[in-house]
Amino acid sequence: MWEVFKNWIFDVIQFFYNFCGDWGLAIILVTIIFRIIVAPLMHISARSSYQMQKIQPLMQELQAKFSDDPVRLNQEMQKMYADIKFNPLTGCLPILLQMPIFMAMFQTLREMGSHVEGTFSFYGLVPNLVNTPGDALGQGFIAFIPYLILMIIFAGATFLPMIIQQLSNKSNPQQSRQMIITAIIMSLFMLWISWGSPAGVLLFWGASSLIGVAQNQLSMRYFRKKNEREAEAIEVKPIEVNVTRRTQKKRQSKKR
Repeated sequence: MWEVFKNWIFDVIQFFYNFCGDWGLAIILVTIIFRIIVAPLMHISARSSYQMQKIQPLMQELQAKFSDDPVRLNQEMQKMYADIKFNPLTGCLPILLQMPIFMAMFQTLREMGSHVEGTFSFYGLVPNLVNTPGDALGQGFIAFIPYLILMIIFAGATFLPMIIQQLSNKSNPQQSRQMIITAIIMSLFMLWISWGSPAGVLLFWGASSLIGVAQNQLSMRYFRKKNEREAEAIEVKPIEVNVTRRTQKKRQSKKR
């Protein structure tokens, strides 16, 4: 079943290659279509991230208040999530659903050389999409430069959304610095992984990550504007007290 899925992905890439005449452009077109398909999932993930940013001050208050009681802290956190109807797993679910597709694309592009004979280039900018950066360096530094650019895009764009999000987080500067350092370390790790990855894989992942950054920024902008409109719509109105006066009954005159 998995091999059938990978073969189907290669057939789609080959279809676009027959249409545009370039393997690199075919990979980018397939990546764009893939990102359009998963756009609703990415929108859900961005909404979860935005909600998490909004409740950060409340979470910090609870952590400070119940720092000595982890059980009570967990109970209060769950109560807060229930009150605002927020599920932390919502942001992870779209990413998990995408992983099989990413893995299939990764393996298909890695094995591209075994499907069709010839050179898989990207308009001459990247001479061979099957070669790894390590292979390209053996051909000289000039030949290595396009692969180096793909490595930087591959590593940097993967964790760029995390860095952008933490830079905009003003509520907890210390936590933001820790997350940025973690993102930088993970980017260096991705840089190491990219050394042995085919250029076609780097092109796919880099293009997908950059499109994902744009999608995330558009979604976050939408949520911020929506939140501003809702805040403007709330008007403080004077409290109206509806007082119903009781009509006094006429006193009956006493008969003499």
